[in-house]
Amino acid sequence: MAQLPLRRKPLALLYASSAVLAGGFGTPALAAEPDMDAAPVPVVVVTGSRIEHDSYDFPAAIDVVDAARIGNAQLRVNASEALAAVPGLVVLNRQNYAQDLQISSRGFGARSAFGVRGVRLIADGIPASMPDGQGQAATFNLDMAERIEVLRGPFSALYGNHSGGVVQLFTREGQGRPTLETTVSGGSDGTRKVDLNAQGEAGKIGYVIDASRFDTDGYRSHSAARRDQGFAKLTTRPTATSRLTITASSLTQDDTQDPLGVTWNTFQRDPRAGELDPTDTQVPNRSLAERYNTRKSIDHQQGGAAFEQRFGQDRLRLMAYVGKRQVIQYQAFSRAFQAPPTHSGGVVDFDRDFYGLELQWMAVRQLAGGKLSTTAGLEYGRSVDDRQGFENFVGTQFGVKGALRRKEKDTLSNFDPYLQGEWAGGPWVLTAGLRRSSLKVDVDDRFLANGDDSGARDYSRITPVLGALYKLSPELNLYASAARGFETPTLNELFYSNGGGGFNFNLAPARSKHLELGAKTQLGENTRINAALFQARTEDEMVVDSAGGGRTSYRNASSTLRRGAELSFESSFGGGFSARGALTLLRATYETGFGNVGAGKRLPGVPRANAYAELAWAEPAGRFSAALEALASSKLYPEDTNLERAAPGYAVVNARVQARQAIDRWRFRQFLRVNNLFDRSYVGSVIVGDTNRRYYEAAPGRQWMAGLSAEYTF
Repeated sequence: MAQLPLRRKPLALLYASSAVLAGGFGTPALAAEPDMDAAPVPVVVVTGSRIEHDSYDFPAAIDVVDAARIGNAQLRVNASEALAAVPGLVVLNRQNYAQDLQISSRGFGARSAFGVRGVRLIADGIPASMPDGQGQAATFNLDMAERIEVLRGPFSALYGNHSGGVVQLFTREGQGRPTLETTVSGGSDGTRKVDLNAQGEAGKIGYVIDASRFDTDGYRSHSAARRDQGFAKLTTRPTATSRLTITASSLTQDDTQDPLGVTWNTFQRDPRAGELDPTDTQVPNRSLAERYNTRKSIDHQQGGAAFEQRFGQDRLRLMAYVGKRQVIQYQAFSRAFQAPPTHSGGVVDFDRDFYGLELQWMAVRQLAGGKLSTTAGLEYGRSVDDRQGFENFVGTQFGVKGALRRKEKDTLSNFDPYLQGEWAGGPWVLTAGLRRSSLKVDVDDRFLANGDDSGARDYSRITPVLGALYKLSPELNLYASAARGFETPTLNELFYSNGGGGFNFNLAPARSKHLELGAKTQLGENTRINAALFQARTEDEMVVDSAGGGRTSYRNASSTLRRGAELSFESSFGGGFSARGALTLLRATYETGFGNVGAGKRLPGVPRANAYAELAWAEPAGRFSAALEALASSKLYPEDTNLERAAPGYAVVNARVQARQAIDRWRFRQFLRVNNLFDRSYVGSVIVGDTNRRYYEAAPGRQWMAGLSAEYTF
């Protein structure tokens, strides 16, 4: 790419965090120790452009979280640990491993009741989101993560349906002599984790193998969990110009307890407590979660292969994946005393088979004194659920599988062609893209006692993207971008119509228009600042219509408007000190009213402001390091009218220390972390639109965690 020469090198602290690409194939190599005397290395990304790209010269808001930040005195269990410093992104740990994290990007995805929707998840180029946009961040393997790229704004639309943002994980590759590493860690509330991994090269094949077990008694009542994860990756070069990567992963959670949400009064009485069941005449003062033994079991396996062939600067890429997911969930409701045709039961049980492929061609040509890179591709994905529903009682006992109340086959598929071009010449980088996003939904109802809910619905939309970046000086780049977005209902949002009916095939997709202006600058040798102003206007936003008895139905509301600003910086200065910060301001409102929701009301689950700041110190030889972290967020409204009690804003401080030693072929590491240093009591997340007003999910008070690892090189 033609670009102005840099007069000043990037800040030293970016050396270690740069994603250095192995052989230019868009896959990260192992990060080396920083060499302060070496030539500067750019922060390279592939998200957004689909080719290796210096993030400084790309017209979009994109951040890279490197391996050091992912593992900085952390257990490497939740993506929320690593993503706190990314502006525009809100990642809430619900202290509920049955429901996963809440992730929203510039307000998109905030209303998700469980899992991730509205934000596209990708791992090693393979979708971690289903065709309807529902994804699970728990499938990310953070132990082997090399970096996470986070894209916000208009360019996310190039990833199709439900791409209000893109979070893409890249795992490390096996290199060099074989190594074996084990890490043991633990902390408050019975938390413990053991991880064992091996990596290296055998002949021309690089390999990575990882297995871990995580256990916790849980901070909240009835929130114990066990999570087993496995991961394997093989890389090889069949020829000098080709590359083959094979990955396999698994996630197993048996009977993960679900603490549910609580009312404001219960949270104030005891943040750890569960909501009491006033109808329980058998055991007084027993919580709903305990009475119904609310829990979820997950068994998820996935494998994929990617082959890349170079033809000079041109490239052909083929990717295919296949997987299976089994879930059984026990919920906290029952209609034991009503006729069977009126309900679907309180036990969800489904087996999902999914698979997909992508074909991509990238061509590079010289044009008009610059370089034109053109990428054409086609993505296909399909998932098939054999889904059943059962009563969650037998006789007078709740929390057990009872009579069948639902049986169906749900099929989702997408077929998305896309085209993207980038021209770089002189001080300009011009980008344009076009994608046709589609989703087909087919339901075959096989339980007809309550009527036949079979049906089908097709959604499709063309989403264009335009972007331009101008290099005003070697130290300052300015950019602008615009796009149209597309967000279909997920399968779970289609399940019910208002009034207890069957599938809501009349629910329309949300359509959005995105604008962004930004600047990326380097001040001196040691400071980098990124800033962006953005706007997203959405029509037919989907909101909760009614929720009760375990059923939630959705409707299309009025138009919404999201306007905001992002600012982030990172800097290093004398004595081994460095600083990092991020600030997001976001006003997300209903532009016109609907029902009893007035115009100007705030979108629930979206904070008006959130911030992160860090001051760190590292001993020059890298043997010791320490840091203070501060996180703050404004209040969260839990429902559309903004009349219910908002979860108050908060600010917390964390501290971490880490030590490293090397003895012959051994490497050792120890860490200690204390989160919420001043023991602040606050609501960490909210359940949007809960009819029973059990909106609030408490965050932990002061917590500690510690760990040690040992690595041996053969």
